[in-house]
Amino acid sequence: MDDCLSYSYHMDDEIARFIRRVNPPKVVIDNDVYNNVTVIKVDSANKHGILLEVVQVLTDLNLTIKKAYISSDGGWFMDVFNVTNQDGNKVTDEIVLDYIRKSLGPDESSCFSPRSTIGVKQSVDFTFIELTGTDRPGLLSELTAVLTDLQCNVVNAEIWTHRAKAAAVLQVTDEETCSAVTDPERLSKIRKLLGYVLTGGSRSRRCREPKTTVSSSLNADRKLHQLMFADRDYDEWENNVDDEDKIGRVVPDVDVSNLHDLDYSIVMIKCKDRPKLLFDTVFTLTDMKYVVSHASIDAEGPEAYQEYYIRHTDGSPVKSEAERQRVIKCLKAAIQRRVFEGLMLELCTSDRVGLLSDVTRIFRENSLTVTRAEVKTKGGKALNTFYVRDASGYEVDAKTIDSIRQVIGQKILQVKGGNTEVKPSSQESQTGFLFGVFKSRSFVNFGLIRS
Repeated sequence: MDDCLSYSYHMDDEIARFIRRVNPPKVVIDNDVYNNVTVIKVDSANKHGILLEVVQVLTDLNLTIKKAYISSDGGWFMDVFNVTNQDGNKVTDEIVLDYIRKSLGPDESSCFSPRSTIGVKQSVDFTFIELTGTDRPGLLSELTAVLTDLQCNVVNAEIWTHRAKAAAVLQVTDEETCSAVTDPERLSKIRKLLGYVLTGGSRSRRCREPKTTVSSSLNADRKLHQLMFADRDYDEWENNVDDEDKIGRVVPDVDVSNLHDLDYSIVMIKCKDRPKLLFDTVFTLTDMKYVVSHASIDAEGPEAYQEYYIRHTDGSPVKSEAERQRVIKCLKAAIQRRVFEGLMLELCTSDRVGLLSDVTRIFRENSLTVTRAEVKTKGGKALNTFYVRDASGYEVDAKTIDSIRQVIGQKILQVKGGNTEVKPSSQESQTGFLFGVFKSRSFVNFGLIRS
């Protein structure tokens, strides 16, 4: 049976390569037709997931998709995207344009490789840790304290929270070797202790055991969507609408209806525009095994309008009212997971083991909860973004933020968003805990950490 399966996959690869050679993808980039946007046209043989791969390439380059027209009904895929850079101007950087041509074009190493998956490339550079559980104030602080005490350094991380759920993808290294943690016993200990923190020490709480993967690459956005989806964050829960309004998440307008004479289902989405919105909706439809046959995207104003004509991979439209409601719920959840309109804090300083643990502990001790975080390390520098709110659900107090900045460092921790107006302190601290009271490590003792 295994030989037959292997042969079948091999034949699929050969057929895909043959089609690719006969009809190679064509990418045309036009900077002359409009004054304010770059037009990118992609023609290619059609296959499931191709739209997602194109959108991901553009999204990973931090390009803003203002308009898009998509047609992939039948054996051919044709897309037109009007895009701008982060500054709202045309894309003129030749390095970026060349990358788009190579990534979306006929190059065999492009993202359209027939066996391209969400999987990972094996390496010993990093250890990826996937976490899902029930959100609560101080959870990130507790998790990072455990990792620090286990001599692990969080190099990069993405953390999302939505509807009382939390999901994270952490990229960690061994403190001593600066490479992946590969010892099975140590990995088992990491899973055990992180699992203990996620459940709050109670076995009765529903929580998946953390997953550790030794790898060098992983698409965090895709994985976080999948983790949240698997944890059913799209389900309704008590006081959902009130809680969404309290934290600033606006419920998007999503509708699904059937075109009985054409065997399509139409998905209509209207919501406030934001970066990566198109990726989030396209990924959700693709991951739910729907094929986008046609689509029209308009995000030139403050609101985005998306219209998708979809079918199942077997060619059928949405079949029942229950399925229609499920599609609506899942798309709404996918749109809201990344959104937070509260206070954004940016931390930039020299990286060190335990840095994330110390910072999040300070947040926790000042009654702030982290609702989303992006942790990056580059060239020995930590570039971290935290989205925070008061643990009690009230507006973040300006005095609290100012006192936190005095401890961490006024120039190290900057306020970048939200309604909280923070006035600079008369004493501008640039060193904060780096050379002060937090120079020596201080950890939360969970009782099970030390052997």
